[in-house]
Amino acid sequence: MRTCSRMKLSIGLIFCLLVLGVDGHAKGERSIFSFLKEAGQGTSDMLRAYFDMREANYIGADKYFHARGNYDAAQRGPGGVWAAKVLSDARERFQSLMGRGDEDTAADQYANEWGRSGKDPNHFRPDGLPSKY
Repeated sequence: MRTCSRMKLSIGLIFCLLVLGVDGHAKGERSIFSFLKEAGQGTSDMLRAYFDMREANYIGADKYFHARGNYDAAQRGPGGVWAAKVLSDARERFQSLMGRGDEDTAADQYANEWGRSGKDPNHFRPDGLPSKY
């Protein structure tokens, strides 16, 4: 019996959140739906930068791709900023666990924050990187 009551309460809360989210969106306010959409788009931006970095395979370009991915994601809005921070932090933690140096991690995080703050990622662009990127 308690499980059924909890289920009804959970469904009721979800329904209220959905209604509030849709209502807020209709009034031009931010909603959970727009945040999730931005987060998804930001994740896509981050992945595109990562795959471009792998494809370019260009020495000295990784900070540029870090900054660019974070910049593109942040342009989506708060959800994109959130996705960029979560993905960047997770990647750096993983690489630290794999034995990557603290100095390189700090430099990557600097480039990540540079891009997320809206600064031009071309600041990190190395000479000779193909214009495709």
